[in-house]
Amino acid sequence: MVLCLGLSHVLHAQDSKPPPLRVGVVGLVHTHVHWILGREEADDIQIVGIVEPNRELAQQYSQQHGYSMDLVYADLESMLAATQPEAVTAFGTIYDHLEVVEICAPKGVHVMVEKPLAVSWEHAQRMAALAREHNIFLLTNYETTWYASNHAAKAKVAAGELGPLRKVVVHTGHQGPQEIGVNEECLEWLIDPKWNGG
Repeated sequence: MVLCLGLSHVLHAQDSKPPPLRVGVVGLVHTHVHWILGREEADDIQIVGIVEPNRELAQQYSQQHGYSMDLVYADLESMLAATQPEAVTAFGTIYDHLEVVEICAPKGVHVMVEKPLAVSWEHAQRMAALAREHNIFLLTNYETTWYASNHAAKAKVAAGELGPLRKVVVHTGHQGPQEIGVNEECLEWLIDPKWNGG
């Protein structure tokens, strides 16, 4: 009996998943925010707070994705203090990436930004220095990395199905943000050289 209970405990420990990563979402004006807002069913993250000063936009996405408006804060400092996330995902303008890192890094909060990393070399260097100084992960999400087709191609290469790899050429993209109908709140900053980095 004791052996069964002990074995049951060991098996349960092996099957148990780590708790979900506590994530804050900073900004809702980048269209890629929808993949994170629709991700909680995967059980690997828990959205603990959302920073969006535009309450109307936050309400619209709340209805679309089913999150409570109680999660929405007007500024990053308030959200961090109230929710203490382990990491944040930045879905604002590219220009705002530096400020997100400046606020989060000293608090030990990891940061994922959308591509590109920064609007300038100076911003990128400052962000990298802050990440090193405060020992946080600073990641740039290039969404095509997660495409199933890329993972399938990598698996074929790893399995030796394609022979020795000598060169990889990838063509990806679209006709342009206006042409594919990017929403207004994203397009507004995306085509502005100051906010998107040119």
